[in-house]
Amino acid sequence: MTEATTSAAEGGDTLTRLEQEGEIAADYLEGLLDIADLDGDIDMDVEADRAAVSIVSDSDSRDLSKLVGRDGEVLEALQELTRLAVHRETGDRSRLMLDIAGFRAQKRTELAQLGAQAADEVKSSGEPVKLKPMTPFERKVVHDAVAAAGLRSESEGEEPQRFVVVLPA
Repeated sequence: MTEATTSAAEGGDTLTRLEQEGEIAADYLEGLLDIADLDGDIDMDVEADRAAVSIVSDSDSRDLSKLVGRDGEVLEALQELTRLAVHRETGDRSRLMLDIAGFRAQKRTELAQLGAQAADEVKSSGEPVKLKPMTPFERKVVHDAVAAAGLRSESEGEEPQRFVVVLPA
């Protein structure tokens, strides 16, 4: 096999593994929805080298908001439980991302704007800007937005008080 063929085969193996993670997660979450007597459809995808699973509903998503919780706390817990279910089936650590009723997608948009605003502030003042403590997911989105604006950022502090500092160029 050539390097290109090997690389393509590994890429196919990765995609297959991530699709399998998504299917295991979907089965787990469908069981959870049944137990909780909540309506929702499961969407699966592969984004940025990780399985992405979303629970969506055509009807009023107030029921699903119970699964999001205050500031996404329940969503984070469900994501960890879903990752554990995948780990139990595959034996591999999962980086699966879970979204419920579009909460994480909306949060990603808000955080990208926050990162861009902080970058603009640093560009105009020349001084570092410290942001409030965030979850790892939130920090990643901000880091990406800052990098897209052409600046650097770092995470500082200890969990759960870890925060992003946007630095001048």
